[in-house]
Amino acid sequence: MNQDLLESIDGGIATLTMNRPEARNALSAEMFDGLSEALPRLANDPSVRLVVLTGAGSAFCSGGDVKGFARRADGETEETTFDHRVTDLRMRMEVSRWLHEMPKPTLAVIPGPAAGAGLSLALACDLRIAAEGAKLTTAFSKIGLSGDFGGSYFLNHIVGAARAREMYFSGQVIEGAEALRIGLVHRAVPAAQLPEAAQAWAAELAALPTIAIGYMKRNLNAGLRLSLSDVLDAEAVHMIRTFETADHKAAAVAFVEKRAPRFDGR
Repeated sequence: MNQDLLESIDGGIATLTMNRPEARNALSAEMFDGLSEALPRLANDPSVRLVVLTGAGSAFCSGGDVKGFARRADGETEETTFDHRVTDLRMRMEVSRWLHEMPKPTLAVIPGPAAGAGLSLALACDLRIAAEGAKLTTAFSKIGLSGDFGGSYFLNHIVGAARAREMYFSGQVIEGAEALRIGLVHRAVPAAQLPEAAQAWAAELAALPTIAIGYMKRNLNAGLRLSLSDVLDAEAVHMIRTFETADHKAAAVAFVEKRAPRFDGR
């Protein structure tokens, strides 16, 4: 792990913190490298029950490094071929797929601005909690870009096609409380309460039956693109697999004994 991305694991909760507070956690090559290495590893670590993505200081992530974009526009940076740049960007964008598809829940904790690719990363997570005053924006139209990291996919499914178009075309800024109203985030709390609220929610999520949650994610993601028949096929397979887990067997006994189950992620 490098200094642009910090990692900690406590009680089954892995927290990845984008750490460039002086630049509102704008994405850097080192940050991408860290995310690209950490997310697959954490996805396959049985001791990890939840992955939290957040930003250091008062911001979540302001997106791409616009100063770097300006240097490229002025010809100050060494250019590679068009195809190489497309391939490089597409590889980096895999971090959104890992956040969205890994077989355990992902939670974005948004203390402040989430813009451009930063907003896309937050949307890639399963769940989002934001400070009421946090500012969320696609931002791409403000700098003449079309958008990346899956934002167009996630927004279409989260807020609907009409509002997604408005957000992309206008680059409007939406604060946390309004983001909650339109379903862009799941919870919005006063900024001073965000650390405690996020920690409590993360603990609740980490205590869930991890294997079942992973299959739930696969079912729900399939429901976005497959036919009902295909989803029913997947649900049948995943249901029988979860019947075989230690978590289900323990929970069934707990139900009969009229006590709360304790899940171990097995």
